Amino acid sequence: QVQLVESGGGLVQAGGSLRLSCAASGRTFSSYVMGWFRQAPGKEREFVATITRSGGHTYYADSVKGRFTISRDNAKNTVWLQMNSLKPEDTAVYYCAACVRALLTSTPREYGYWGQGTQVTVSS
Repeated sequence: QVQLVESGGGLVQAGGSLRLSCAASGRTFSSYVMGWFRQAPGKEREFVATITRSGGHTYYADSVKGRFTISRDNAKNTVWLQMNSLKPEDTAVYYCAACVRALLTSTPREYGYWGQGTQVTVSS
């Protein structure tokens, strides 16, 4: 089992940047594929980015490709989401999630562990 705690959310103007962090504790962090998801009010939770166990491969939603970067440090039990060129439509609660599958996945139900979320608000 793994526990996840996100931080780094906040209020930023359009065009600005934020860096989200997700600290993990519990079972070996390096055994999990990690992902970031987001949920805006009245909308379903949607995939943002995911990274392999080693950090060697990543996959992004088209809506954030080229603007967001996911990374991890297994020695620090941490995964990050660097968000640049933020837009008002990026406003949402952002969640970190862990998946025991070996392959990257963008499907929320395949992630068995979730953090509590951190609010990101982008003003126009």
